[in-house]
Formats: sequence, C-alpha cells, structure tokens
Amino acid sequence: MEGLAMLRQLIGQLQELVEVYGSHPHYHLQQHHHLHLQPSLQFQLPLLNHHSQQQHQQRQHPRWCPINVDEGSPDDYYSFMMAAGKSGSLKMLEPCKPPPTKRSRKERTRGKSSGTTNTTEPMEQHIWKDFPEDLYEAVIARIPIATFFRFRTVCRKWNSLLDSESFSQHCAEVPQATPWFYTITHENVNSGAMYDPSLKKWHHPTISSLPTKLIVLPVASAGGLVCFLDIGNRNFYVCNPLNQSFKELPARSVKVWSRVAVGMTLNGSSTSEGYKILWVGCDGEYEVYDSVRNSWIRPGIMPSSVKLPLSLNFRSQAVSIDDTLYFMRSDPEGIVSYDMVSGIWKQFIIPTPLHLTDHTLAECGGRIMLVGLLTKNAATCVCIWELQKMTLLWKEVDRMPNIWCLEFYGKHVRMTCLGNKGLLMLSLRSRQMNRLVTYNVSSREWLKVPGCVVPHGRKRQWIACGTAFYPCLTAVA
Repeated sequence: MEGLAMLRQLIGQLQELVEVYGSHPHYHLQQHHHLHLQPSLQFQLPLLNHHSQQQHQQRQHPRWCPINVDEGSPDDYYSFMMAAGKSGSLKMLEPCKPPPTKRSRKERTRGKSSGTTNTTEPMEQHIWKDFPEDLYEAVIARIPIATFFRFRTVCRKWNSLLDSESFSQHCAEVPQATPWFYTITHENVNSGAMYDPSLKKWHHPTISSLPTKLIVLPVASAGGLVCFLDIGNRNFYVCNPLNQSFKELPARSVKVWSRVAVGMTLNGSSTSEGYKILWVGCDGEYEVYDSVRNSWIRPGIMPSSVKLPLSLNFRSQAVSIDDTLYFMRSDPEGIVSYDMVSGIWKQFIIPTPLHLTDHTLAECGGRIMLVGLLTKNAATCVCIWELQKMTLLWKEVDRMPNIWCLEFYGKHVRMTCLGNKGLLMLSLRSRQMNRLVTYNVSSREWLKVPGCVVPHGRKRQWIACGTAFYPCLTAVA
C-alpha cells in the first residue's frame, strides 16, 4: 500500500504539471491491462518558430491525461508501468522525438547563416530622422580610426565631422587608444609609414605640406600631433598625420647647428588648449615654443646644479609625464628633467645597468622605464627596467623570450626604440637580420610586427626612426 500511495503522489504531481503546462492533443496512447485510462493519453512535441526575429519562441509542453488509480489494483498498475517501460510506448518525462537525420555541411552552414544574419530590415524613416545629433556624433567618435576614414566617403555631412567643434569634444572624451607609430624608412626618407598595432597593419599617408627637398624626421608627439625636425636642425614642423593639419613653426631666435633633443607636451587635455615644444642642446641652450603665442621664448638659463655639457643620449627620445619632460644623459649617467609650467630644471644621477647598449627611456602610467640591449659574451637580450623612485635605481622587470634572443646569438645587433608611450616598438637589425617587435609594458606582452612594404611593392622596408603618437581625428596643429 505504501508503494501505491507513492505512485498516487507521483500521478498527482504530474496532473499539477498538466494544469500549468497544457497543450492541444496530438499523440494517443493505447489502454493497457485493466487500468481505466482516458480515451487518449496525449502530448505534443515542442515547436520552435523561426520565421522572424521579432516573434518569440513558442514551446508547447506535453499534456498528460489523468489515470484512475483508485479503480485498479497495485499489481495492475505495476504491470502497466513495467509493460510500458519495456515496450517503449510510454515515456512520461521525455517527449517523442523523430530520429535524427544527418545533414550535409552545406545545409548546416546555410542554416547557421540564415539564423544569424537575417537582420537586414528597412530602417524606419520616422524613427531615425529624429535621432539626436549629439548621440550620433558620440557613436562615430568611438569607432576605429580606419573605419571612420571609410565612413567619410558616405556623404558630405560625415566628411565634415572633422571640422565640427562638438565632434571634437566627443573625441576628447574617448579614452586614449593604443598608440600608433609614425616611422621613416631608409628607402623613402621623404615619406612616412604609420603602423596600427590594433589591426597589425601599415598605412602609408602622404603629407603633401612637408618639404620634399629636405629630410624631416619625427622627433616628438603629443595629443595626436607629431613634431618634425629637418636633418639640418633648422626648422620645426607640426602635423596630424590623420587629417593632414599642418604648421611650420616660426624660426628660432637662437641659431643652433648642433644636434638637439626635443620634447612636447599639451597645455590641457587636448590640442585645442595649446601645446608646447622644447628643444635643448648639449651646451645648455634651450627654447620653448608656445602654440598659443605662436612664438619661441627663452625662459632662462640652465641652473648651475645641472652639469654641462649635458652629453645627451640622442638615441633616446624624451619622455613626458604630465607637464614634465625627461631626457637621458650619459656623463654623468642619469636623467635631466624640465617642468614646462614652472620652468625648473632638475638632475638625477642614476647609474645604468652593466653591459647595456642602445638604451632609451620609456614611460607607462607615470612610471619611467628603461629598455636596452644587454650583451654578455656572444649572447644578447632585450631587457626592461623600471626606475625605483625611492632609491633612484633601475630594477629589471622583464626580458624578451629566450627563444627570440637565440636569433641574436653571435651577431652584432643594434636596437632603435621607435615609440616609448606604454607600447614600445623596437627595431632590431644586423647584417643578416631586420626585426620589428612591440612590447606592451602593462601586459608584458611581446609581439612580432609584420614587415613594412610600400604599396604595390614587394621589398621589405628598413625602418630608420620613428615616434609613437596617440591617433586623434580632430587634433589641429
């Protein structure tokens, strides 16, 4: 009797499910033995409607007819259950399914594509004509740079976004993306090549305003603008490689024919508030260009606390953190800094690691980094150090993977750092080798860079120099 009570409880629970998940009759079961069943014990398979994405999935659950257990004996009921289980005619918890049929790969592919790409519906004109203009510009400001330049060809309105002040404000609100690299190749010194690390793709812009009879090199950047200096150290140029905004800076008041180090900072969060450019020579001469005044100024003289000559490491570009520029020097080994707001120079004596060559400064999130070639005997490896602010000592934090360094064994390798803003691009070359790699300081990830090949060409270009810059569509020189 206890077994019969348990079976009655089970049937009661099934009847409650029937009341909640009922459906139309579809399938009939035959009576078995002496149990008094309803004329039909029915259930229907679940149905899925795929006609449109706007229609909801509809599922019809099995409907069970009640079994009169009171009028039958436990033996009769047990025999019914056993017979049904053996014959497979009754599966209460599993709907009846048709046997699976094997489809061809083409049919499976067609089914997937039809189920996922059937989203092309006509845009309702009465809805999209009132789409807010500010939201429209905010969305476009966040699309990838390469995609934006393809969109510019759609209509005149989209092409004129670069001149829109509101669009510039939206672009300023977008967090800085991964820096790009503007480089100069040995084969084409009068034209540059830009590398987009997010797409791992080279672009070959044509900056028509740059002088073609002079060799101009990228020496600094800030806010999407790149600062160029001709090889004779005479004239400065500022340009946005993306929108071709260009400016030739006025002549300097001091004629310096020797090599100079250059740094660049913004006055605010974007170029609309102006920018400053500093050049400094080994003899201590320096000037600052202010874009707001459009003139060079001489803030003062180098303090006596800074040892002259500076013996600047010209292989290392300046590092900018907030309003301060940092330059590497070799005698004595260390760093000199200049605050673009207060006009104060400082000197830090920091010995470099042993057996280090081709080293250069870098920065990441306000931290000063050092990257260079560590050579001992015939082994060469690229190493990364971080400056400890408390001790003013370099601490090694990472190295290039050993399997990559094996390629340098026994070779006279030279290294050039083409970008030092969180993402480093390193050019490693010898007589038998020419390699480009990037290093992400935050994630400590090393990646190989595809070779730079000019359009319609096959020969791989040798990168001579370059600088990193944060791409900005609306930065104006």
